[in-house]
Amino acid sequence: MSKYSISEFLKQTEQVDKDQGLFELETQRMLEVNLDGQVWAKAGSMISYNGKIKFEREGMFEHGLSKTFKKAFTGEGTSLMKATGRGKLYLADQGKKVTVLDLRNEVIHVNGNDLLAFEPSINWDIKLMKRIAGMMAGGLFNVRCEGTGMVAITSHYEPLTLRVTPGNPVITDPNATVAWSGGLQPEFQTDITLKTFFGRGSGESIQMKFAGDGFVVVQPFEEVYYHSK
Repeated sequence: MSKYSISEFLKQTEQVDKDQGLFELETQRMLEVNLDGQVWAKAGSMISYNGKIKFEREGMFEHGLSKTFKKAFTGEGTSLMKATGRGKLYLADQGKKVTVLDLRNEVIHVNGNDLLAFEPSINWDIKLMKRIAGMMAGGLFNVRCEGTGMVAITSHYEPLTLRVTPGNPVITDPNATVAWSGGLQPEFQTDITLKTFFGRGSGESIQMKFAGDGFVVVQPFEEVYYHSK
């Protein structure tokens, strides 16, 4: 049989149940949700589904509103959708690598553009990085996820996790920062001496400084966001 036959293609690419639970990594860049109830996902991330599933896109929230559950979040137009029903739901985001985290009464902060899906048992809240509003075009929002349940995040290529220990802070580029542990509160700083190395419109390099005890996840890619016109 030819290795390029249709039957061989099906053998290599056909969906296979792995019995991993609610979230399954069908491939490194595709998340399968074995839905029986409800899940939150990034709006526009659905690529296929079967069964009876209803999708609801939530409206924009007011920036001054502060409560645990908000109907949507925005980071240059990014928002959440709620999928309700029973069936198989397949999610992906621009071919980015998907990582599933099983939180056990833990907290993680995720860049608003890198949150793909999470269980309804997760408490989430929007955090606006007000200090850099106007200083850079994107990365202004992150989502604080807390509780017990599955959270799926995305990254361009393989993520790298850096340990942060007392006395040894970690400095990152905001556009390459994917997530960080709940106990860390990043500070923003600028480095004018680096302006010749970065094509920033502001002429400065904006950095995130993580100090304390925890970890920060970065990707080998600068994700640039644009304000919708």
